[in-house]
Amino acid sequence: MLGAPNAGKSTLVNRLVGAKVSIVSPKVQTTRIRVRGVALHENTQIVYVDTPGIFAPKRRLDRAMVDAAWGGTADADAIVLLVDAKRGIDADVRRIAEGLNKRESTVTLVLNKVDTIRREELLSLSEELNAMATFERTFMISALNGSGVSDLEDALSARMPVGPWLFPEDEISDIPQRLLAAELTREKAYLYLHQELPYALSVGTESWEDFDNGSVRIEQAITVARESHKGIVVGKGGQMIRRIRAEAQEELAELIGRPVHLFVRVKVREKWADDPGHFREWGLRFDA
Repeated sequence: MLGAPNAGKSTLVNRLVGAKVSIVSPKVQTTRIRVRGVALHENTQIVYVDTPGIFAPKRRLDRAMVDAAWGGTADADAIVLLVDAKRGIDADVRRIAEGLNKRESTVTLVLNKVDTIRREELLSLSEELNAMATFERTFMISALNGSGVSDLEDALSARMPVGPWLFPEDEISDIPQRLLAAELTREKAYLYLHQELPYALSVGTESWEDFDNGSVRIEQAITVARESHKGIVVGKGGQMIRRIRAEAQEELAELIGRPVHLFVRVKVREKWADDPGHFREWGLRFDA
């Protein structure tokens, strides 16, 4: 699944899977890694790949994210281009359309957030996009409320090749639990620091200890690039970090079905975004 930042890819994948497998926030470029969400549609298993948004990269991490997004199409049986109908055609959408035209792939166009614009504008947008690239079909949906999503799901299911399932029936994602825990904390940080904190923030799970009673103790570190950023994350009297920790802990416990004891600290590391270890953990190419 391809699209510009904040087109709604993660929201759509979560809806298609029927569970949260990818984090969502108002901040652009929230998705840094390829996340595979596994869904069953009648007797067909569909693996949806949520990719980072495609944009004009400026930094090493940006380039790695865009590389991961295009890499997600390499072995896909069906490619979906998701476009934010309200935002329309911008430089990022044009860039993706140009890239798709260079590939011999069958692509489905999906216009998202169609409940936010008038029908006349929607039809005009669809015509313009179909003139920019070759699309097999066009769907108009709202990933947020589910309108039109079932028709898209039917069409994608029909495109799946016959063969054995790739994942067990009860598995909904291939993301490791340690990484999922870190991503959930990052989501909460982005949610509450969307206006105040610059883009440079990372979360890592440093330890994970299982107990005989079924509970788990998790220690995480939020890494920021400057000392001033640390103060923003911690908040006055520690209020912000406590809020982030509490909400991440509650949601993670619900997702994994176990009591969670989450401990979060904040550390400063100026050049964390140039650490190859982060790229390996996220499944990104450091030299993309």
